[in-house]
Amino acid sequence: MAQKKNGVIINADSMQLYDALPVLTAQPSSADKAAAPHRLYAHFPPEAVCSSAKWRDLALAEIEAALAKGSLPIVVGGTGFYLKTLIQGLSPIPDVPHELRGKIAAVQREMGNPAFHAALAKRDPKMAAKLHPFNTQRLVRAWEVLEATGKSLADWQELPRETPPAHLKFVTVTLLPPRAQLYLQCDERFGLMMKAGALEEAREFMTRVQASWPLAKALGYPELASHIAGKLSLTDAIKLAQAATRHYAKRQVTWFRHQLKSDLVLAKTDAAAVTDIL
Repeated sequence: MAQKKNGVIINADSMQLYDALPVLTAQPSSADKAAAPHRLYAHFPPEAVCSSAKWRDLALAEIEAALAKGSLPIVVGGTGFYLKTLIQGLSPIPDVPHELRGKIAAVQREMGNPAFHAALAKRDPKMAAKLHPFNTQRLVRAWEVLEATGKSLADWQELPRETPPAHLKFVTVTLLPPRAQLYLQCDERFGLMMKAGALEEAREFMTRVQASWPLAKALGYPELASHIAGKLSLTDAIKLAQAATRHYAKRQVTWFRHQLKSDLVLAKTDAAAVTDIL
């Protein structure tokens, strides 16, 4: 698509934003990068924290830069909330200081999800009622916003959204292969990663990673780290990583079907079909 349409590929994958674990996060290969311009890949050091609002600002800047050069911006990635934020806008929630994020994450790890959810419910019953007790990321986010602003995240979400620039038109294409094929490709994908050096990559990353880093949750890394630490056999680590990938893919399918309206849904990659609707 990028070659046919003078396109610039802009990353919308929250893990591929970081300059680490390029194999496990399936970052574009050198050949891909040589074939077309790529933006926002390996953009941050692994210890950085990138919110959806920060990514949206970066993506909009790259979109405008591409348009200014007469290029087609092609935003690609599996982080659905990033895409929804870009297309539909974002509630005007102030940034949470990084130090506070780390403090609250530590509290959550110490308390565990049920107790953390119960504590949030006492302070912010309105938001807690919307959240599953084991949705760690959203629970921590709700607590962060309450602590930083003194106001429930639910109240912030009810404010008018900051909409994208009016001159932008988004065409949304979703790739949804048949479930059996998707799961088979998930398993094969992790096998290819192992052959490409994923274990060695994880071993090196373990020497410097901290639990609070977003990349510590990258698919496959926790399982390989457990193997390296002597807690899992390599066979079991691979099986668990493949299962985690399948489960994540299933959640992605559900999210995209219900949260993002698509102009085109494809069962397999088809650049010609996408070109036809532009």
